[in-house]
Amino acid sequence: MLKGFTAPRSRLGVAALVPPPPWHFAGDVLAVEFWNDPDISVHTLPTGVELDRERPGHSVALFTDYQFTAQNNEHLDPARYQCRGFSVLLDAMWKGSRIAWCPYCYVDNDAALMRGWIQGYPRKFGTVHQTRSFTTHGAASAPLVQAGRFSACMSAHGRSLVQARITLHERAERLVGLLDRRIVGRRYFPRLSAGMHDKPAVDELVRCVSNHLLITNIWTGEGELDFPEAYGEELEILGPVKVGRGYRFTFSYSVTDIEVLADLTA
Repeated sequence: MLKGFTAPRSRLGVAALVPPPPWHFAGDVLAVEFWNDPDISVHTLPTGVELDRERPGHSVALFTDYQFTAQNNEHLDPARYQCRGFSVLLDAMWKGSRIAWCPYCYVDNDAALMRGWIQGYPRKFGTVHQTRSFTTHGAASAPLVQAGRFSACMSAHGRSLVQARITLHERAERLVGLLDRRIVGRRYFPRLSAGMHDKPAVDELVRCVSNHLLITNIWTGEGELDFPEAYGEELEILGPVKVGRGYRFTFSYSVTDIEVLADLTA
């Protein structure tokens, strides 16, 4: 009997791209809030999801630098289970509930790519970098202090897609207006069979369920953000018409479940 949580399933199951949950994550985040044109961003929403009329077009750009583990000390295999990612979260509504819709997401690791598809994140491959902070004092340590400066960028296939920068102003006890909504994505797997290309095998609207969320070392400041236009991409349509606050913080959380909001194949 073949074993494994994902393909490739094998005799022992250790060749699977992703181990079974629970999954645990920890890392650093650089985030910039921004507003896009709601007349354009509304077209990124699936059936049943609407823009938040109280915050039309309000979004957040998230750069993450993190590591992963499941039950077998996967974090001790950093080449396989460290990842850098970028995603956009758009303020939206689902049946009267405030949610964060994820229209675009990029990672630099195949295991993270597969985990995202399982969770409903529309992940693609990208190259992501952000300024790192170290406890040593020095010109390159990027300390978390007032007037400290951090930068991040993301590219794909040799083309620049996102550039961000923040200047820290003050330390905060908690995040306000950021990551305070459940993230909603779409699990979508098409069929290759002739005549069934528009009848996906899986088409679900799902809400991500996370446990034991911890956020520390929160700093806020002034944000800068740009989405350069690039061939073969559409991320630039969500480009900012206004940029708000910037954030730098550290997080950890676990994933064991997902909530299916709607089966769109029906």
